[in-house]
Amino acid sequence: MSSPPVPRIKPPALRPGDTVGIVALASNVKLTELEAGCEGLRRAGYKPFYFDSILEQDLYFAGSVQRRARELQDMFVREGVRAIVCARGGYGSNYLLEALDWETVKAHPKILVGYSDLTTLLTYLSDTLGFVTFHGPMVAKDWAREDGVDLPSWQAALTGASTWEPDLDAGSGATGLVEGSGEGILYGGCLSILVASLGTPYEIHTEGTILFLEDVAAKPYQIDRIAHATETGRQAKWGARNCVRRDAGLRSDYEPGIHIGRSRPADCRRLGSAGGVWRAVGPRDCAEHHATDWREGQIEDT
Repeated sequence: MSSPPVPRIKPPALRPGDTVGIVALASNVKLTELEAGCEGLRRAGYKPFYFDSILEQDLYFAGSVQRRARELQDMFVREGVRAIVCARGGYGSNYLLEALDWETVKAHPKILVGYSDLTTLLTYLSDTLGFVTFHGPMVAKDWAREDGVDLPSWQAALTGASTWEPDLDAGSGATGLVEGSGEGILYGGCLSILVASLGTPYEIHTEGTILFLEDVAAKPYQIDRIAHATETGRQAKWGARNCVRRDAGLRSDYEPGIHIGRSRPADCRRLGSAGGVWRAVGPRDCAEHHATDWREGQIEDT
């Protein structure tokens, strides 16, 4: 969807010893997984903080819409909380779009990290408020596992203290379907969430971006179905320059299937219509969502 450019607002960097606020904005959270993730954050040098209400349940949600919206808004305005990291995805963050006071949020820019269902909020914050948001590991999923977070990429994206380059050596598994180079705003997330926004007031703004998809273990026909619906229902208004696949944290509980990036070129022809499909970067890298230039001209053409 085409729209006037929004000035980018980059939040203050995360520092060692900072307090990280944890929110559950979609599906409900288990205490054991939450505490395991908090311990992972402590090992990395941060102070995790969450409200007791984070464990509430309402059907399959982490409490009511009002509770979840209040929790996120409170974390944005609370002094001392330097970054906000989502506990998990699942389903339900779309309900918060109409429940939050966005002017209050805009007045308190902070790091927000998540993926999966949180794609809804990450893209909206970028499109509407101009926030630089971060597609990265979540507390009760990735931080709860000893090998769940790639700390060098996390630190490079959130602290700015070090540089980080994707591993594109022969053994990295990175392959390209179309040779070339691209530069633009890195934008994307969960494919089904991106498509679900089309035709709504919260439709994604992809023109001039480099679109990335987090999906793993997706079968080719599932990708084709969504791409076909996009083309026929919305006249292919994605407008992305290229499409890359970027794993950001990532769940080990997916059923076996064909990864988007590992599918044969013919299986990716729908996505290739956006300018070529690249499979790039290994697991658990933290993408500086919606504000990272992507430059790659050395990917092997297959």
